[in-house]
Amino acid sequence: MDLHAYIIFLTTTIIVCMSPGPAVITIASQGARHGAKKALCGVTGVAGANVVYFLLSATGIASLIIASNLLFAVIKWVGVLYLVYLGLNALFSKSGGLSIHKKARSSAKGLALFSQGFIVELANPKALLYFLALLPQFIDIEKPILGQLLIMGASCLLVDLMSYTMYAYIGQKLSSGSVKSSIVNVINKSAGGFLLFAGIKMASVSANI
Repeated sequence: MDLHAYIIFLTTTIIVCMSPGPAVITIASQGARHGAKKALCGVTGVAGANVVYFLLSATGIASLIIASNLLFAVIKWVGVLYLVYLGLNALFSKSGGLSIHKKARSSAKGLALFSQGFIVELANPKALLYFLALLPQFIDIEKPILGQLLIMGASCLLVDLMSYTMYAYIGQKLSSGSVKSSIVNVINKSAGGFLLFAGIKMASVSANI
């Protein structure tokens, strides 16, 4: 992989990671409820799911999953149901996605936050399709493939950790009291609506790329 191709790959990855999506909403909500430091557990969960998808795509297993209608459907519908659950919770829960309580911060378990981030991202088949479609475009078959995959994989992991950590701190800032409760309520409802919309859109995702 030459430098020009790598820059394009890195820029594309940064844009995709920074774009608002279910994982972003989840991490921002964790930062608001439990503080940015604890939300780092959720960040590692999202990054871990992307590592899994990257490895599956790099080894060609992703192609087999997409070729199996049943496996792809299971991944898709688990994601749809989970996003709908999160969306309804943000819309109708009294606490709301970006509401905060000091007790909630102290009682949050890292494993639960990690699991939530991991499930949200792993249950999103678009992440699988993204890596499967992206990786072959930037691999130079005339050069050692393993080294190229290691560079791209490390770059994706670093971008994931940095971008989602930023959103964790944004979530914490929104719930720190510096933002009016009415604005936070609007953000909650918007986040819930976006998660429901994402779930509906995910339901229409097919394995054709």
